[in-house]
Amino acid sequence: MQKNVLKSGIEISELGLGCMSLGTDKKQAEPIIERAIEHGITYFDTADMYDKGVNEAIVGEALKKYQNRDDIVIGTKVGNRLKDDGSTTWDPSKSYIKEAVKGSLQRLGLDHLDLYQLHGGTIGDPLDETISAFDELKKEGIIRAYGISSIRPNVIDYYLKHSDIETLMSQFNLIDNRPEPLLDDVHAKKVKVLARGPVFKGLLTAKSNSVLDSKFSEGIFDYTYQELGETIASIKEIESNLTALTFNYLTSHDALGSIIVGASSPEQLDENVNNYLHSKDISLEKLKAAQDRVKDLNYTQHLN
Repeated sequence: MQKNVLKSGIEISELGLGCMSLGTDKKQAEPIIERAIEHGITYFDTADMYDKGVNEAIVGEALKKYQNRDDIVIGTKVGNRLKDDGSTTWDPSKSYIKEAVKGSLQRLGLDHLDLYQLHGGTIGDPLDETISAFDELKKEGIIRAYGISSIRPNVIDYYLKHSDIETLMSQFNLIDNRPEPLLDDVHAKKVKVLARGPVFKGLLTAKSNSVLDSKFSEGIFDYTYQELGETIASIKEIESNLTALTFNYLTSHDALGSIIVGASSPEQLDENVNNYLHSKDISLEKLKAAQDRVKDLNYTQHLN
């Protein structure tokens, strides 16, 4: 498995496991994590809000036996404060971030975090205060690196210019290519992209036709339903394996850190890994032809 290196020297596998879809049954989740390690996946992505902390606990327990391995990297996220009524409210304050990290460490069974990410945010946040919280946690040795999960260009730009972020998590795939115009600045700052949603809710899989009807009947972004269907059909003419094609597209960018795939079974993870391996065989000519058949999108919402 290809490894990509963050500024701090942390190495993450080019295919990472997004743990949100593991569910709350430990007996079902652990075999998926085990299979990921068998495949050479060493980056595991979770968040304190996934299943109200249960996800972190499951990931921590499943990876406990591997704590002596220095190549296993766990990333979690903060910013969504759980209220007494079970709902969440956004809280990027320094006091909350520095308190919340204690809960994540406890649930994960760790004494420090490899990667701590802000789970959203707007330009109206107390940005400098938020950044100082992460800087202090890093200086104190509680975290090794930090990043943000965002699709807001102005927020991303601020963190690139005023913080020491090492990762940017955004939805990114062959159809939703909105992050692409930002990649020059991201790469210049030696920040690595964690690409979530790489198969776009299943649209970029063998189930593309049924997913198109069930999840994209109203179209999306600049695509009408008809345009999206025609685009998918067109790129299938170039490469029938849409998942391998979008993986190839993502790995073609120097700024890529890891493609974050979800899996609800070991078999689904096997399929993702096989598609990742197949993606290495797709030619540059095929990739360029496919890119010519999709729209170049830009962020037109979430600008602040």
